[in-house]
Amino acid sequence: MSLPHSAIVTKLRAAGCVFAEDEARLLIATAQTPAELIDMVDRRAGGLPLEHVLGWAEFCGLRVAVDPGVFVPRPRTEFLLRQATALAPTPYVPDPTALTAKPSPLTPTPYAPHPTAPTPSGERPVVAVDLCCGTGALGAALVAVLERVELHASDIDPAAVTCARRNLTAAGGQVYEGDLYEPLPSDLLGRIDLLLANVPYVPTGEIDLLPSEARLHEARVALDGGADGLDVLRRVTAEAGKWLAPGGHLLFETSERQVPQAVEAVTRHGLDARVTISDEWDATVIIGTRP
Repeated sequence: MSLPHSAIVTKLRAAGCVFAEDEARLLIATAQTPAELIDMVDRRAGGLPLEHVLGWAEFCGLRVAVDPGVFVPRPRTEFLLRQATALAPTPYVPDPTALTAKPSPLTPTPYAPHPTAPTPSGERPVVAVDLCCGTGALGAALVAVLERVELHASDIDPAAVTCARRNLTAAGGQVYEGDLYEPLPSDLLGRIDLLLANVPYVPTGEIDLLPSEARLHEARVALDGGADGLDVLRRVTAEAGKWLAPGGHLLFETSERQVPQAVEAVTRHGLDARVTISDEWDATVIIGTRP
């Protein structure tokens, strides 16, 4: 016998789930059998992130697969994606029908790449890299919005690489396992138009302050940014210039308090820095451009 919606809501509320009604609806819609629903409710009530229980997360209107232990894409990261698509080289402008409103996490749609439009002879696709890609959500959304993308992604976490391949293979993306730039093909040197680096930026001493869903169920390598939270970022900016095409852009998230040090890390290596902040998305994105 299947659990009624009201019983699921009661159990989730008792476990501290703020959006218990909505989560109950998603669990009911996802479960294939009554036994699976009971198991899913128990796992969610036990503290497992909703996205790990469901096996997917909503990101930019797409349904992105999320495997156990893999970093869950945050809604605020859509702000980074919006900045990236706005910077795509002409004539590769964003699809005007995409990203027209802030999405609801309760109405995701299955991922489907944006159809590749015919282009005049000689035009090349946008060359993009999703560094520290996790699920590959940023890369998947970029392909869905832009007309043509040559997409590459990398992550040091084997579980993330496996998950990202599930999300990006259909879009023609190539996913590599390794540390930052190390596994990328050398023919990308000096060719990257958009380098999206969703690097970890939580200081090591603050990891224990994170919500238990992240602290206990996401890979630490996806969270821990070192003593001041910027260790990984500094390694990214140190090499970004040689990978970016002239006029290419590096984009990454950080916290507002880290902005001065993050900007210094960008400019120290010859990139022009610009800070963009969104109150709506509660997000801070820094853009480093190769002159």
